[in-house]
Amino acid sequence: MTIAVTGATGQLGRLVIEDLKTRVPAGEIVALARDPVKAADLSVAVRAADYAKPETLSAALAGVDALLLISSDAVGQRVAQHRNVIEAAKAAGVKRIAYTSILRADTTPIALAEEHIATEALIKASGLTWTLLRNGWYFENYTGGLAGAIAAGAIIGASGEGRVSAAARQDYAQAAAAVVATPDAENRVYELAGDTAFTRADLAAEVSRQTGKAIAYDDLPETTYAEILKGFGLPAPFAAILAQSDVGAGQGGLFDESHTLSGLIGRPTTSLADAVAQALKSAH
Repeated sequence: MTIAVTGATGQLGRLVIEDLKTRVPAGEIVALARDPVKAADLSVAVRAADYAKPETLSAALAGVDALLLISSDAVGQRVAQHRNVIEAAKAAGVKRIAYTSILRADTTPIALAEEHIATEALIKASGLTWTLLRNGWYFENYTGGLAGAIAAGAIIGASGEGRVSAAARQDYAQAAAAVVATPDAENRVYELAGDTAFTRADLAAEVSRQTGKAIAYDDLPETTYAEILKGFGLPAPFAAILAQSDVGAGQGGLFDESHTLSGLIGRPTTSLADAVAQALKSAH
């Protein structure tokens, strides 16, 4: 069986391929990347594939049995890009497609879900066997900016007392590898999230505990938070989406207690304390 992974040079894609190599022979793995040179260190076959260039996709998917479609990072263009991949997969004779969606895509208040819902519909309509990996938030979404938060003495957001069931990117990568390498996960939806939920205030308290510095959580109105994100250099539309996502988290949009993720990977998901510790270590 040949397994291909799109977005192979991205942060999630790299982790998926490393984990896949522990499950199947490296010769059965194909890394798909816009720039194959950047994938040379993965030690698997590499093919050029660009979501936005359909002409690259047919050849890239030739002989592939199972495809992991990691969602594009081009918010606003995802549906068209994903359609290109799905259509090419069908034409190439791919038997099965797994897709990284968003937690409870069909009911979440988070607007980012819209493109995922549309992609899920395209996949189901394709006639291919499918698996939907509805990922919750990554810890890295929160811990990536800790250095700035520590310097400022505050973590900011708009999620109020909303509890978020985050997990580490590595946790989600391991689940994706497990599913795509296993044939019995067909036509199934997995709601994937961390074992233990936390609030932004809990995150601030954990950072305070580990650094010995008083770090507060400053809860802001959605528009104020969006303006601050713009000030950090984010494009206005993306800043607005992130702020709306935070408000959605405050409404329970990123909370889950099914423990499906830990069940898939056969171990507890990464804890808040461990995620913070890793982030602080990486920052030094």
